[in-house]
Amino acid sequence: MTSPGSATSRGKGLLLTFICIGIFMVYLDSTIVNVALPEMQHHLSADMTQLQWVIDAYALVVACLLLMAGTLGDIFGRKRIFLGGLLGFIGASALCAVSNSYDFLLVARVIQGAAGSVMIPVSLALVSVAFPEPAARARAIGIWAGIGGLALAAGPVLGGVLVDHLGWQSIFWVNVPFGLIAFAVLVRQLEESKAPARRRADILGQVLFIVSMASLVWALIEASSRGWSDSLILGAFALAAVSLIGFVAWELRQEQPMLPMNLFRSPVVVVAGAVNFLGLFGLYGSIFLLTFYLQQINGLSTTATGVRFLALNVSIMVFSYLASVIAAKFGPKPPILIGSVASAVGLLALAQLDPGSGFADYWWAMALLGAGVSLVGAPATVALLSSVRPEQAGTASGVSNTFRQVGSVFGVALTGTLLIRHLGSGVPDALGKVQLDPAVRHQAGAALSAGDLGVIGQLPARLQGPVMDAVAPVFTDGLRIGFTAAAVGTLVGGLFALFVLPGRKKMAAARAAAAQAGPGARAPRTASDAAAR
Repeated sequence: MTSPGSATSRGKGLLLTFICIGIFMVYLDSTIVNVALPEMQHHLSADMTQLQWVIDAYALVVACLLLMAGTLGDIFGRKRIFLGGLLGFIGASALCAVSNSYDFLLVARVIQGAAGSVMIPVSLALVSVAFPEPAARARAIGIWAGIGGLALAAGPVLGGVLVDHLGWQSIFWVNVPFGLIAFAVLVRQLEESKAPARRRADILGQVLFIVSMASLVWALIEASSRGWSDSLILGAFALAAVSLIGFVAWELRQEQPMLPMNLFRSPVVVVAGAVNFLGLFGLYGSIFLLTFYLQQINGLSTTATGVRFLALNVSIMVFSYLASVIAAKFGPKPPILIGSVASAVGLLALAQLDPGSGFADYWWAMALLGAGVSLVGAPATVALLSSVRPEQAGTASGVSNTFRQVGSVFGVALTGTLLIRHLGSGVPDALGKVQLDPAVRHQAGAALSAGDLGVIGQLPARLQGPVMDAVAPVFTDGLRIGFTAAAVGTLVGGLFALFVLPGRKKMAAARAAAAQAGPGARAPRTASDAAAR
């Protein structure tokens, strides 16, 4: 292993700052884009299905490549991989900014996601190497971990201000100067490091995982326009199932699998992954739906939309800290149960939104959702890490992050699909109540059924009000379906935790047993088994 060398405290602080700037940009681009979607829809003539892909193409690539990204750093050098990812992210951001068509933007978002995916796990390894002292490392990792919450909070507000004053392209241009400065500093400050043991990349496993996730998400999103019985949709579902089975079979045969299947012998790992998946499913699905509700139904600017999202994001930041404290004192099970119920109540309250509902009607529901997601996320990760051996902690953390990323992808895919399906059935009847020329009715109906409410602004002024009044209730009814589906998901996660997760004493016993187990020991199947040992 190449030694990172010694560095002054000032040098280490500079190093951590610019690593975090790189990671901040990666996380920021998962949230900042949401408030710009209506502007993109107008300028790129995109329907809602295409806008789902603008969000999910990025998140899906990150989710699929996250597990293997750390291995690439171990093999080829963490400095080389991180800086290569940073340059790729800067270049892809510039491509997004100059996009003049939906197809060009989608390709650029895929490249951006691929570059960002390698930066996340490799950055954590770089921080760990740069701060070898336990106390300093703990502080540095705490700062690194807080970047995600800060980016989540900053995304909608920063995006709103940029879009209102500089256009939607500015949300991508902002990455370029900061990224180039970070690269210039890190290329001088970073020392190269690799893993001490020889590792190899699981290429076939990675390909099978990508095919499975991509085909499943494609089927979920495109089913709204093609129909669930369409042969291509059914074929995509079949491909997803076959490739997933192939992925599991392949991983079971590998000495160094990308995803060690023995982790899933523990029901605690399965439940922790499930509640992380379902929590992010509800969060990102609701952010996607609320963006369109606030801007296209209530007519708010992007800045005003971002400010309202502070009710959600500040709550996430506050309760992310409190969740760790509560889990440490009472164990992970109570906060997960409370958080699941809080998320469900918040989502069900958001499902009651009507056209024109004021901020006073829903700010508390957004705050409750943020608190619930946070009370679920950190304790579920604590439970997962407590159920595996110490040498598996890094892999288990990667599994947890993958579940969270996949949950965000599916949240946007499924809630958006449910909304579009409802619009397709409800818009024609709603327009039937408005006096429209048949040709205008057909053209406007097709666009509105696909989720493009911007077409209302192209109608004669005398028709815009009546058409919006007719269509807005259909849109909010579709929101109810999406929010309700997300609420059911969070409650299912809570039930899993209630019946499967052990209490504080058994979890402590499991942690002690995992710490005492040797590297070759088989992981306990359950926390009860660990306590019995």
